[in-house]
Amino acid sequence: MLEKLFGSRTRVKLLRLLFLNAEKQFFVREITRTIGERINSVRRELKNLEELNLIFQEEKNRKKYYRVNIESILYPELRALVLKTQVSVEKRLIKNIEELGNVKYMVLTGVFTGVQGVPTDMLIVGTVNRAKLDHLIQKFESDLNAPVNYTVMTMKEYMLRRDITDKFLYDILENKKIVAIDRLNDAS
Repeated sequence: MLEKLFGSRTRVKLLRLLFLNAEKQFFVREITRTIGERINSVRRELKNLEELNLIFQEEKNRKKYYRVNIESILYPELRALVLKTQVSVEKRLIKNIEELGNVKYMVLTGVFTGVQGVPTDMLIVGTVNRAKLDHLIQKFESDLNAPVNYTVMTMKEYMLRRDITDKFLYDILENKKIVAIDRLNDAS
């Protein structure tokens, strides 16, 4: 059973997409676009996951939609496993961003916390190599199967925006967030 579950990259991407979005339903072409895999691979893996009773399909407007079967006996453990691997990926991202320059403050929100409608998913305060950051974020987006909007501010810009109670900044700081790096009070 485990061989059938973890035997392919497409299956892992599908599990990530479906288990991190358990409340949503997806149609095949939407899944294909989102995870960047071929439609035949996606269909084959959907069939495998359906046979394992991990997902089920519903038909609406002559389209087949797939969603996670939260009643499956394996659901809690697999969701926990997917979430743990997600945390591992996020920790690696934070470490890699720290190495790109002098990061004083970094907040994760939005796609990282499940909060929708925030102006950015990641706020970085400090100086970083923008070209390397762009490349790193692009790679992370493919691992996450979701776009990541990020904002980089210098320390001076951050302090100015904080002092004038900037709406953009306060929307980020007042929402649910993960403070990944906080060196704002360090002298330097």
